[in-house]
Amino acid sequence: MATSMRGLTQFIADIRGARVKELEEKRINKEMANIRKKFKDGNLDGYQRKKYVAKIIFTYILGYKVDIGHMEAVNLIASPKYSEKQIGYLAVTLLMHENSDFLRLVVNSIRKDLDSNNEIDNCLALHAIANVGGSEMAEALVEDVHKLLISATSQSFVKKKAALTLLRLYRKHPEVIPAAEWALRLVSIMDDQDLGVVVCVTSLVMALAQDHLDAYAVCYTKAVDRLQRLVIEHEYSATYTYYKVPSPWLQVKLLRLLQYYPPTEDQTIRTILHQVLQTIMNNCAEPTRNVQHNNAQHAVLFEAIGLAIHLDTGSPLVSNAAVLLARFISSKETNVRYLGLDTLAHLAARADSLEPIKRHQNTIILSLRDKDISVRRRALDLLYSMCDIDNSELIVGELLRYLRVADYALREEMVLKIAILTEKYASSYKWYVDTILQLISTAGEHVGDEVWYRVVQIVTNTEDLQHYAAKVAFEHLKTPSTHESLVKVGGYILGEYGHLIANDPGYSPLEQFQLLHSKSQFCVAATRALLLSTYVKWVNVFPEIKPQLLNIFDRYRHVLDAELQQRACEYYTLASRPDEDDFLQNICEEMPPFPPRVSALLGSLNKKQGDTGDKRTWIHGGKEANLDRDATKRKTLNMNLTNDDNTSAPPSSTDDIISSLAGLNMTSTPTPSPANPLVSSSGDGSLHLSVAPNIDRWYEKLTYSGDGVLYEDVQIQIGLKSRYQGHIGQVAIYMGNKVDASLSSFTATVKVDDTEALSASFSKIPPNVIGPRSQSQQILQVECKKMFSTPPILTVSFLTGSHQTTSIRLPVVLTKFFEHVKLEAADFFERWKLIGNEREAQSIFPVNLTSSGQLDLNKYRAVISGHRLNVLDGIDPNPNNLVAAGVLHMSVEGKVGCLLRLEPNREAKLCRLTVRSTSGDVAKEVQKLIQKPIVAA
Repeated sequence: MATSMRGLTQFIADIRGARVKELEEKRINKEMANIRKKFKDGNLDGYQRKKYVAKIIFTYILGYKVDIGHMEAVNLIASPKYSEKQIGYLAVTLLMHENSDFLRLVVNSIRKDLDSNNEIDNCLALHAIANVGGSEMAEALVEDVHKLLISATSQSFVKKKAALTLLRLYRKHPEVIPAAEWALRLVSIMDDQDLGVVVCVTSLVMALAQDHLDAYAVCYTKAVDRLQRLVIEHEYSATYTYYKVPSPWLQVKLLRLLQYYPPTEDQTIRTILHQVLQTIMNNCAEPTRNVQHNNAQHAVLFEAIGLAIHLDTGSPLVSNAAVLLARFISSKETNVRYLGLDTLAHLAARADSLEPIKRHQNTIILSLRDKDISVRRRALDLLYSMCDIDNSELIVGELLRYLRVADYALREEMVLKIAILTEKYASSYKWYVDTILQLISTAGEHVGDEVWYRVVQIVTNTEDLQHYAAKVAFEHLKTPSTHESLVKVGGYILGEYGHLIANDPGYSPLEQFQLLHSKSQFCVAATRALLLSTYVKWVNVFPEIKPQLLNIFDRYRHVLDAELQQRACEYYTLASRPDEDDFLQNICEEMPPFPPRVSALLGSLNKKQGDTGDKRTWIHGGKEANLDRDATKRKTLNMNLTNDDNTSAPPSSTDDIISSLAGLNMTSTPTPSPANPLVSSSGDGSLHLSVAPNIDRWYEKLTYSGDGVLYEDVQIQIGLKSRYQGHIGQVAIYMGNKVDASLSSFTATVKVDDTEALSASFSKIPPNVIGPRSQSQQILQVECKKMFSTPPILTVSFLTGSHQTTSIRLPVVLTKFFEHVKLEAADFFERWKLIGNEREAQSIFPVNLTSSGQLDLNKYRAVISGHRLNVLDGIDPNPNNLVAAGVLHMSVEGKVGCLLRLEPNREAKLCRLTVRSTSGDVAKEVQKLIQKPIVAA
């Protein structure tokens, strides 16, 4: 730039050569006047416009006000030459604020550059949007930035800048980004081959997911899959290795992202996460001599420990982590000590047992005197979180001793925490009063009103404490330097309960009055007003000092403060009334107990701690505080990744089975073994699946058959084969790619509405790429816990030029968990009568006859047996009627017997379906499931 613009080079040299400020200003004014003249004359070519705008930019950077060149900068942005466009964008980002009217003129030019095939133009436009980031510009261009990010033709460095631009816009104007609508498409980019793109997109997803947890739930599986590939499978390029640590920034972001969501119940994902975390901890067990390597490893390690604590504080991983953290809090490096204390505070805020942390209590207390204030603050947080009934006196005592020498920046927070711990873990009322009054005496001006308010509430509500509190308050007031907060507490307590100690030596009414009044001259008007209220209460209970008190009221009637003057006048009049004994006795009665209320100390502490851009998943203060927070603030997610994979529930006892069957003592027959796989692939990669007329018919057929096509379009084909044994089932899902291009960013998730009744989870994480003309097989483990009516939903998404998403019902229905039962005619009808009409579901519906006018009994038999009910021959006198029996297996509610009768009438073209079960809900569900395919047939 300097060699091509000699005028700019000379201008800079003249400015630098100016010896005094006046010469510099003179040279700049001369140049600005020349530039104004040139702009006014017009007829400038691109080079001249670029040179003059560059001089204006340099002048602005020096700190001088600039009011010209805006229109020329707008024109430069539209130039096809890179050097001119670059200067134009630089001028726009420096000279124009986000509400500038000139920005409206450049929006179309920026949009044109975003749509350009030139990556450099794309990057210049993205820089301008991110730097200026006005509301109007964001609203106008956010769609274009999004298109640039998801475009298959965009280069990696353009995608990175687009992701960071969206992140900048979301942080500044979140309302312009349809976060939920873009969720699946943005999360799919986390499968990009370039780890740089993944890092940037993960940063964007982290910001969006915190505010839209449900919409971005699929990122949980993506994060676990990427961590597995990085840490265990070592799937990364050398470019993204930092001192032998694979992409530590990405690992940290992914581990943090997982902590925004509740711990998953999917056993497959939990197993993979355990392996990842265990590998990270093993890699970081021994530090090396390379500082940069240690820093990268520690960054990943501390985030991994945080995730392990978030998942399960009782796991062996957390026990191993506690040993590592104990070593870190004694480290010579300040940063390591800081991170060790902070992570231990996280553990203390979540753990059921604090014993592993208490072993290092002395080391933590010594950290209060660390040379670095950040370490001291983390030690304070940790002591606050690890305090319980056993160590409260020790910790509170140490905090009180440290309070005398603590930094002023820490004292106010320390006072609140000491007050909270003292109230929460007080072993006796006397210890509480002694500690709180000592705290007020020591902290002085750092004691907020909420602290002494709380003391007053507790003393007022605790009758056994009032005598002792009055005596201790009196003793504390004897100290030469008494802070105003202590005067307030003493004034209130002595005014209410001073009469309880008036007969003790050294605590006479006159001594109380003299001591308290001697402190008033150093207090503000609000405290003096409180003391006047104390005095009027004493008029009622201490008549021997009434003259002195009236004298005080009389003196205060002439002060300038309106509040004090009004109180003094009113109190003087009350105390001087002829009937003042009865009147004052009614007015100045003891304060009644305060109603139960939540301590204001916790609210004040939360305000002090504030909030950050990162939505914290825990707070200091122990497990109870976090449980309360979770109950009120955390949203319960019905995620498609929190499905249980427990397939080892013990069978019910024989007595339970007989009881649940209500007299249906049935003998079940074994379930047939599975046949060959449903979907096969030939040598040319083509898939062999039958194609049904539509999705609904495919689904209906699979409800009573074990294999078939579930979904098919021009790009993908999904088929399945299933087998069930008792309450457990396995569904093999075959996902085939029908096109000649790969299906990238492939995601398959299963969502169950009622996870307490049905669980469904993949045995492994689905692959993120399905090659051209190939297929992938996934095993879905299902378990029936209770009666359910809504099947799970399979959601498949992938990229083939554009992003495709399909959600379909899986044919996992209640009848899949039935088992055949053999019954004789007498047994069947006996149990049929035993169940009765109360637990019956019946429907009458029209039936279609065959072309010969006959009933298709074979079809009906196939539907009923396909629903896993055993069709019993020779039971019903009418040969056209079908009867069947079965037992439903559930891991939680045991077994339920079910009987069925199908009575078709050829003449009336009607059919009656009756189902009786020991559970009326089961009967209704079975009747509904079986009727649909029979009607369709």
